[in-house]
Amino acid sequence: MSLDTVFGQVPDPQSYSFPDYALPQGDPVKPIALTDDELTALLDLYDAFSAVDPTGMDSNPFLRATSEFLQQALGAPLTRPDEQLNDDIAALLNDFSGDLGEQSMGVVDATPAHHRTLYFFLTSCKAYHMAPHLQFDPDPAAVETLYAVYERVTEQAFYLKRPKSVLE
Repeated sequence: MSLDTVFGQVPDPQSYSFPDYALPQGDPVKPIALTDDELTALLDLYDAFSAVDPTGMDSNPFLRATSEFLQQALGAPLTRPDEQLNDDIAALLNDFSGDLGEQSMGVVDATPAHHRTLYFFLTSCKAYHMAPHLQFDPDPAAVETLYAVYERVTEQAFYLKRPKSVLE
């Protein structure tokens, strides 16, 4: 499947809303099946995604110098807007890897934070691909895998992990 076909299926951020995660008496999770090959494809996509600099700071020494001057003058660190997303994706992949373990296939617990991270990872891949100045051309099979995992999470119902009893 081509990138345009996969990205055409991504819900529009202007009209998309996340479901209500409020479940009493426990931690809501969405258990989904995941294979080691899918996890490897997601890791490879993450490597390509995290190497992109959407601000151009790495390739523009004037912008870098200006940012460092503002950082020193204001006394507050200036962070790139994609750093938190990269950290969230890394945490998601670590959680999935930990749940999968050494098995070739297993069930991983997708939390509400994982659901949001998968959506933002997918929409950011689309935005990077569509931005003419970034030239981000990821592997279509990896993006298709990301979309398939995201779709599994959205189709799954929430369950309680570690439910609390009435006596707690």
